[in-house]
Amino acid sequence: MNDPADRPSVGTYLTDEEAKEIHKAFMGTFALYVGIAVVAHLLLWINKPWLPIP
Repeated sequence: MNDPADRPSVGTYLTDEEAKEIHKAFMGTFALYVGIAVVAHLLLWINKPWLPIP
């Protein structure tokens, strides 16, 4: 487990599996954040449109 060959040499101490797990969690959280932002903007635009539809 502590074999240096198991660890990447890019300055991080994460294995590939750990990095993929963190990336997956980050992307899920980011997608949720973007989804909430899109819904909030849509609701705001329905209430008070800032750009008229021609």
